Amino acid sequence: MSIRSLLSGETLGFGAAPVGNMFRPVPEEDAAATIRAAWDNGIRYYDTAPIYGAGLSEIRLGEVLSRYERSEYVLSTKVGRVIEYETDQPADPDEQGGIFAHGRPNKVRNDYGYDGTMRSIEQSLHRLGTDRIDIAWVHDISPDFYGDDWLDAFAAARTGAFRALTILREQGVVGAWGIGVNTVEPCELTLGLDEHTPDAFLLAGRYTLFDHSYALQRLLPRCAERDVELVVGGPFNSGVLAGGKHFEYQEASQRVLDDVDRLRKIAERHGTDIRAAALRFPLAHPAVAATIPGMSRPERVSQNLELSRTPVPAEFWRQLRDEELVDPAAPLPDGV
Repeated sequence: MSIRSLLSGETLGFGAAPVGNMFRPVPEEDAAATIRAAWDNGIRYYDTAPIYGAGLSEIRLGEVLSRYERSEYVLSTKVGRVIEYETDQPADPDEQGGIFAHGRPNKVRNDYGYDGTMRSIEQSLHRLGTDRIDIAWVHDISPDFYGDDWLDAFAAARTGAFRALTILREQGVVGAWGIGVNTVEPCELTLGLDEHTPDAFLLAGRYTLFDHSYALQRLLPRCAERDVELVVGGPFNSGVLAGGKHFEYQEASQRVLDDVDRLRKIAERHGTDIRAAALRFPLAHPAVAATIPGMSRPERVSQNLELSRTPVPAEFWRQLRDEELVDPAAPLPDGV
């Protein structure tokens, strides 16, 4: 299935990791207000995952979206983690580490097998209050999560999750499937398989204004050849391109902050906003169907929408090209 046709041309989605209490607790009313603001501003693509707050993001998203006609929005979630037990209580951040320390204190188990995938989808359907998932991503089968053992996780997914999602796609429970990762290598490996063909990839932080050369050279040409579309997650690289201090889901190094500051100053020189450039850059590539920045406040929703529609001067892009701050082979917006 074409992701573009599924999204009906919409190119800005709602990344729901922040409303799963990513990095900080988000009050219930703020999370609901943010999701409602996305709807009221016309956003119709929503992406979540069981790991986002140990079910919290899916529950919050489902509580709001269940008020609307199911045919009016596109919903993606992920498989690879099964929640062993669930509670409505918030987590104790002093007892839990990681970026979702403020999520729910549920026991979450990694499981890329066939049965685990079926169970994961069943749980997600319940939490989201829906009867189908438009896109299911196999989550985090990559070196950043499993180190040298990532190929073992990938092999488990290939024989388990990939098979299960192919069957669910045939049954109509899942509209499309692919993998959702933060690295290029698993996507390359998936494209080399003869069985269980994916519809798309969700690639976070690897085809952005700040970091794109490796994906551009290794992955995107093959995606175009195979008609496998790309959804770009994390277009702000964990927030550093939007004025935050996180990069790769942790505190950004001074080198990263300095490099981003250089980009920001060039943008200011041309009277533009680096956030607008970050949202527009990935979409210039014909293989990219959409971007999904994370949002945790209602005002962020309207800001991101306005930024996504803001023209970026051609002179800005030309200066980035001249100063070798973008790959010379990268397509740039507006045909620059």
